Amino acid sequence: MSPNDAPTTPGHSPHRPPTRPGDDTSAALAGLLRLLGAIERAGNKLPHPFWLFGILSVLLALVSWALAAADVSAPDPAGGKDVVVRSLVSVDGVRSMITDAVTNYATFPPLGTILVVMLGVAVADRSGLLTAMLRAGVGKVPARWMTFAVAFTAMVSHIASDAAYVVLVPLGGLAFRAVGRSPILGIVVAYVGVSAGYDASPLITPMDAVLSGLTTAAAHTVDAGYSVTPLSNYFFSLGSSVVLAAVITFVTEKVLAKRVAALPPEAEEPEDEGPGLGELELRPEERRGLRRAGATLLLFLGVIVAAMIPAGSPLRGEGGSIVESPVLSGIAVVLGVLFALLGAVYGRAAGTVGNGRDIPDFMAQGMREMAPILVLFFAISQFLAYFKWTGVGQVLAVRGADLLKDLGVTGPVAFLGILVVCTVINLVMTSGSAMWALVAPVFVPMLMLLDVPPEATQALYRIADSCTNAITPMSAYFIMALGFLQRYRRSAGIGTLASLTLPLSVAMLVAWTLLFYAWWALGIPLGPGAPVR
Repeated sequence: MSPNDAPTTPGHSPHRPPTRPGDDTSAALAGLLRLLGAIERAGNKLPHPFWLFGILSVLLALVSWALAAADVSAPDPAGGKDVVVRSLVSVDGVRSMITDAVTNYATFPPLGTILVVMLGVAVADRSGLLTAMLRAGVGKVPARWMTFAVAFTAMVSHIASDAAYVVLVPLGGLAFRAVGRSPILGIVVAYVGVSAGYDASPLITPMDAVLSGLTTAAAHTVDAGYSVTPLSNYFFSLGSSVVLAAVITFVTEKVLAKRVAALPPEAEEPEDEGPGLGELELRPEERRGLRRAGATLLLFLGVIVAAMIPAGSPLRGEGGSIVESPVLSGIAVVLGVLFALLGAVYGRAAGTVGNGRDIPDFMAQGMREMAPILVLFFAISQFLAYFKWTGVGQVLAVRGADLLKDLGVTGPVAFLGILVVCTVINLVMTSGSAMWALVAPVFVPMLMLLDVPPEATQALYRIADSCTNAITPMSAYFIMALGFLQRYRRSAGIGTLASLTLPLSVAMLVAWTLLFYAWWALGIPLGPGAPVR
């Protein structure tokens, strides 16, 4: 999922290394460390996202009771009767919470989509295909291209969800060391690429399925027939991955390389520098597997394209439409089948898949890893169902849109406010999907009433949900990256990593925001059939 979806443990982590005095290289860095410490303490006081949505449900019940007692209402955006707030603390409310609980969960939009996609991704992951792809991406790259190669490979690695951290971050250090550059730079580039660029990728990722499902549910507040697909932000995500990789490369070469070179030498080298350089080399059977998987991918895409050419093809939508075709509307099934097929082909060639029984076994193992997300989805689905049933979301969206219109606030101005709010929340809320589930029911319909498509609001959220991941100590992977860093520099502490990731995080936030505004100004579609305005 998202880097923010890693579970957190209340209180201070016993594995967190203390900040070392030598890390405070400037007053600015010392201030940053104090801010990060405050963020960590505040974040650690938050309950697990499951309980957070339980608490929010209780608060919603109280708010709906008060608003219903005051006869609060708002015009129906669809032009029907006014929307009147209903109280959960009522006979109908209690009955709805009990009788609709299973339906709320079973019909939760992201649930089926993410499960189908992950069935295929699990096969690709367990067969070793994803790891081999990442190693091939940085294995034999010239020194002058290494920074961009690692950064862009990090964008590709998002298909592996959280496994990308475990695989690519140490490989980044090895790849840089292999071409005679500082492995510290390699670790930072890989970590920032995976974390701060998490919602940008040239491929369709599991997070696309989660975000699109939550956005669809939020859009139904205004338009019950609206549908957002996992491909709705693909063009923007693809462009973002290239731009962000370029930004990482520029800042690394112009700023961080000098910063790392200026670090004082240590008395002795660390004894444990991690895996050997041979870890980057692909074995003959792995190279064979990648070749066959690549050929299978081309064949698969060729068959799909050929099957869609006839005007009367069943893979086309009504009236011969390609945008509204079953291939795009059912992209979760297509992706699930594709990843499973590629994983099986690779596994047979590489020797990691022995027989047909291994495929469902891999799928089952992948589903076990999805258990924490499925538990969280239950709490989120109930909260969103209550939000919709009470009408509070519609009232907030309508009144919020009216207020913005009265103030003369246009879409681009509202974008900046939403971006700031979500970026700040991202520092302390450790689940990207949970945060979108919290804010989407208000922001998506509110901006829809300002003629901003849900896909555009979702694209904006991608920026806010990503860039600060690289600097927040609330991310479990921040500490993991620090551990990898200490393999090459024992004295490295939180300040060391923060001082190296902060310039990249800020630069990416600024560049990505400017890219979104340029995309908006030019009116470039965000994805197939997904206008930006």
